[in-house]
Amino acid sequence: MPTNTATGKSWYAVRCVFRWDTSDNPLYEERLTLWRAGSMDEAIERAEDEARTYAHDNGHSYLELAQCYALATDGRPGDGDEVFSLLRESRLDGDAYLDRYFDTGEERQGAATEG
Repeated sequence: MPTNTATGKSWYAVRCVFRWDTSDNPLYEERLTLWRAGSMDEAIERAEDEARTYAHDNGHSYLELAQCYALATDGRPGDGDEVFSLLRESRLDGDAYLDRYFDTGEERQGAATEG
């Protein structure tokens, strides 16, 4: 994993999972945050601290799941840099896999609009 030798730090993306408790129909959120840290453990610790604050401030529950990915960049992240990757074994064909994990019909995707 590339590390900035001057600072001894690398970039990490950490995915945390939340349950929105403020809705009649419970929602789950997967949230990626970006961290400059000296190790994966440090990035996770910082991300979980922020996740607990985010959950508290917004009336959500942090489900205590953090997955970390070390960015393969030798400097500041830029256009096209991979920020997260997760491999999962499955015997499902492509369409069935997408239906099971990504296209259940219950997703809410897109950015919040400014108002």
